[in-house]
Amino acid sequence: MKYKLSVLLGAVCYGVLSTIVTMAYGKGFMLGEIVGSQLTVGFVLAWSLVVLTKWKERRSKERSGLASAAAAAAPAAPKSEWRQRMILMAAGVPSVVTGLLYYESLKFIPNSLAILLLFQFTWMGVLIHTIGQRRRPSGIVLFTLFVLLGGTLLAAGILDQGLAKFNWIGVIFGLASAISYTLFMLLSGKAVPSMHPTYRSAWMITGGMLFVFVLFPPVFLFNGALLEGLLPFGLMLGLFGAFLPPVLYAIGVPHIGEGLTGILGAAELPVAVLLSAVVLHEHISALQWIGVSIVLLGVALPELFKRRGDSVPTISKTRHSRK
Repeated sequence: MKYKLSVLLGAVCYGVLSTIVTMAYGKGFMLGEIVGSQLTVGFVLAWSLVVLTKWKERRSKERSGLASAAAAAAPAAPKSEWRQRMILMAAGVPSVVTGLLYYESLKFIPNSLAILLLFQFTWMGVLIHTIGQRRRPSGIVLFTLFVLLGGTLLAAGILDQGLAKFNWIGVIFGLASAISYTLFMLLSGKAVPSMHPTYRSAWMITGGMLFVFVLFPPVFLFNGALLEGLLPFGLMLGLFGAFLPPVLYAIGVPHIGEGLTGILGAAELPVAVLLSAVVLHEHISALQWIGVSIVLLGVALPELFKRRGDSVPTISKTRHSRK
């Protein structure tokens, strides 16, 4: 149960991000400041955890009598180790790109719609997996895609609001974030899976932070923006977006499996929509809530069919610092 709870809490953390970003926009902060402060806080927290992990490992060795005087002066990392670190830093970039696209969409469309568009990674991943296998989608896959798309149409409010009220620039950014996140999930699991999750997350966050700093130089560190209200948003986003979810998923996923992870990870969607209604006072109609429920059902369908003995492709992987 504790491992299931760990994954569930990780999904809840992801669900609160869009609300925090929308509030930061409302205070006048820019995309580069928001993402930059988030990754800076995540960087500090991740490497603090690395230091703590190394200290515990050293203490464990000392208690076991395995520590030696020669171990005090650690040798320089071999080239192969630095190559692994560079791979992980590169693997952290797609996650940051997802966050940039997703946060940009929040400028144009409601928070509740943005999270629904991001959630299209569910059927996109299944589709890409099917194409990669070079075989026609099975009836189960087609039914799952139909449920997901139908639920999205309801949850997005297209049927009760019409298409005229949608800002298509925001919709494009939202769908682009789903594509980016799909690619991230498909590729990230192949990046040095043998490395300790703590070190792995730290190097990926480092790569993402450096990428953002190239696009948006971190002037917020020197111009007083942190003390003018940016710091609280950076702390919340860094904690709930860049630091806690990777740690919580690393704890829970190996023990409960990827299928159940996909189901529990879907908690991100109702949390985001609920906060949109309660905190941001966005109107969520009964029809939209029905759509959210259908989307959650669609996410759970692959695991349900799998338990019945059917084989359904899925891309539910361990998530890293997505935003």
